[in-house]
Amino acid sequence: MLVSREEILEVNLHNMQVLEAKVYLELEIDRVLPEIKEIHVVHGYKKGQLLLNMVRKDFKHEKIRGKRTTFFNLGMTILELY
Repeated sequence: MLVSREEILEVNLHNMQVLEAKVYLELEIDRVLPEIKEIHVVHGYKKGQLLLNMVRKDFKHEKIRGKRTTFFNLGMTILELY
């Protein structure tokens, strides 16, 4: 699905602990504006896999329709919203 820049929110989780990142991401999704269709979650991957695994495997929210990654940035996961 192609979306415009105005329909994307970027959330940076760098330097957060897993629980802190989970709570922060939940709050960001809860308050997201209706016109936002994707959240680009920047979690990194070179300093460990904890945040990456939390976002890609464990994190759930009722507004998330799907998750995807790109070859261009392994340290980011895209959350597709309803």
